Amino acid sequence: MSRILIVDDVEAMREQYAYDVKRLGKHETLTASGGSEALQILEREPVHCVILDLEMPGVDGFEVLRTLQHRGGGPPVSVYTGRGDADRCSRAMKLGAYGFIEKKDSIERVLIEIDRVLEKESVGRQLARRRTKLGEGKPLVGGGARMRALCDRIDKLAKIPSTVLI
Repeated sequence: MSRILIVDDVEAMREQYAYDVKRLGKHETLTASGGSEALQILEREPVHCVILDLEMPGVDGFEVLRTLQHRGGGPPVSVYTGRGDADRCSRAMKLGAYGFIEKKDSIERVLIEIDRVLEKESVGRQLARRRTKLGEGKPLVGGGARMRALCDRIDKLAKIPSTVLI
């Protein structure tokens, strides 16, 4: 079962989202009344997805995204806003948000967004595991003599501070 963190300074909104996500989406939910509380929860609790309000007093959604980016990541975040301002949402995406929802969207749309984010994150983890398994993080696959010779050449050329065509 996935654990979803709902972050909103409006109690009625966050509690309704948490209730609906739990009941209809079959996810476990946590709530935070602001950015500071959300960051504290993210430090101590495993969370699979965050639904984050952008406009909150104190530590707003943008600051939460900046902090997560500075920490080197965290769970995937979808932002939601009541304004429907595309510029603000694109700013959030540049700070690492996976997507956005408008507060007027139906709960079905919210659940679709959560499922999309969880699926994207799962595929990313699977891909990273396969890359590691196949080549210990190297993008080239193969173990023959010619492939080893090519990898040796690449290792030697990698030290040169210029572009090389292989």
